[in-house]
Amino acid sequence: MAPHPRRHLLAALLALPLWTQAATPASPAPAEVREALGEAARPQGQGRMRFLGIAIYEIALWAAAPVSASDWTAKPLALEIRYDHGLDGAKIAERSLDEMRRQGSFSAAQGAAWLARMKELFPDVKPGDRITGVLEPSQAARFYVNGRAVGELRDPAFADRFFGIWLSEATSEPALRQQLLGRAP
Repeated sequence: MAPHPRRHLLAALLALPLWTQAATPASPAPAEVREALGEAARPQGQGRMRFLGIAIYEIALWAAAPVSASDWTAKPLALEIRYDHGLDGAKIAERSLDEMRRQGSFSAAQGAAWLARMKELFPDVKPGDRITGVLEPSQAARFYVNGRAVGELRDPAFADRFFGIWLSEATSEPALRQQLLGRAP
């Protein structure tokens, strides 16, 4: 007796990565991305973050010129996160700082200052909310919530480490990094 086709589908679904999966192509660039990167802004890649099968967010990398694994800190870019699940803004900031530590060490004072600023910038989110971060190379990171500017942190070390959460070789999510850079995981 041949196995039921649904068993094959279930087996295929269980073989998907636990944390990330490719997402559908993005729509036209949001207004804040066009403002920051110009009309040439295009989606380079995107993916979906999952935890234990629960969709947490979809993330897209926007750039006016292709971004590579070796030069992402040198080019203006935007990461747009669209949340599928509600999250506490303070927890987003705390987790961001934990992930930034993966990029390299920084002082306790620096970490405390970054955390305090991120807690000011990142609100509690609900499904459908968007936080967009714009990297100004060697200068700053600017943030938008649902298209509205909420502030920036003018510190090149912060900017590199924050965007490195997803784009550096030290990311905790290498498959998602590959998707964002437009390469198959």
